[in-house]
Amino acid sequence: MKKTFKSLLVLLVAAFAFTACGNSDNSNNAEEGKAETKTEEKADKKDNEKAYVGIEMPTKSSQRWIDDGNNLVKQLEDLGYKTDLQYGEDKVENQVAQIENMITKGVDYLVIASIDGSALTDVLQKAADASIKVIAYDRLLMNSENVDYYVTFDNFKVGTLTAQYIVDKLGLSDGEKGPFNMEIFSGSPDDNNALINYQGYMDVLNPYLEDGSLNIVSGQKDFNQTATLRWDGSTAQSRMDNLLSAYYTDETIDAVLSPIDAISLGCISSLKGVGYGTEEKPLPVITGQDANVAGVQSIINGEQTMTIFKDTRLLSDATTKIIEALEKGEEPEVNDTETYDNGVKVVPSNLSDPVAVDKDNYKEQLIDSGYYTEEELK
Repeated sequence: MKKTFKSLLVLLVAAFAFTACGNSDNSNNAEEGKAETKTEEKADKKDNEKAYVGIEMPTKSSQRWIDDGNNLVKQLEDLGYKTDLQYGEDKVENQVAQIENMITKGVDYLVIASIDGSALTDVLQKAADASIKVIAYDRLLMNSENVDYYVTFDNFKVGTLTAQYIVDKLGLSDGEKGPFNMEIFSGSPDDNNALINYQGYMDVLNPYLEDGSLNIVSGQKDFNQTATLRWDGSTAQSRMDNLLSAYYTDETIDAVLSPIDAISLGCISSLKGVGYGTEEKPLPVITGQDANVAGVQSIINGEQTMTIFKDTRLLSDATTKIIEALEKGEEPEVNDTETYDNGVKVVPSNLSDPVAVDKDNYKEQLIDSGYYTEEELK
């Protein structure tokens, strides 16, 4: 009897073990099936999603960068992309931290308008390690191989248009001999665009400086002498104060080559402070760049003379087209593969055309094109 019971118990344990093993195998198979299903669902979801684009702008202190950021977000989100827009507020450490955060969040693309084009090499390596495509936006990213594309305006042409406007306005191109007194303000030394702008200025101005029809009274002609860190208007105003007090107590200034509207407005404040802007002592020819609201209003009011209009919608279009092409596995179209050497590589670039704008054509260029409304410029 005991032997029979023991045999029965062994059979029952064996049967239970067999059933348990079978259930375990079925359970494992079920879990594996669920995992495969989740992977497939994730893959399907990824296939149906647009990419995630991180957009890093330098500062909100300039209306121009606010417009750039907003244009990019609208255009990309209208096409179904997810975006993350951040502003470094002119602090390199902020920009680095924000880009690192975007990498952590899993962006597929980085669109970067740098504060200091040479300060991002380490974080760009992190982006490359995460297989993130990098598009330098309007400011070239320097000293890194991890820059895939560059969208900007023809920055040499920005310089030649600016300088040629002064030449034409003073009548030098019509044979006027002068001499006319002028001073040059350049952009930020940590922005490669500023140097290319300057090269454009000097390409036009040098013949007139050499024949004496233009005269830089201060003698401050070289890029490093004329550069304005961070393109800052108050820094430029202080320099203009010093120039006027040191060199123009007995001289009249006929032209100020200013690289952007914020600097133009700073120079105008300085000039008005010593009596310019009256019928007896009119303001000199004063250039600018960016066609921001304050600059255009100054042109309308007869103070700033001109600005270079860089339609930021063109940069948004160019950036979006690059991303769209890459998403389709296509080679993006570029129109310059020679000019923009960042010290490590020549970055394939897409250049848009700038336009000189003054009181005569601002309505056509800025209002009729839909860039501004008349109300915005009042």
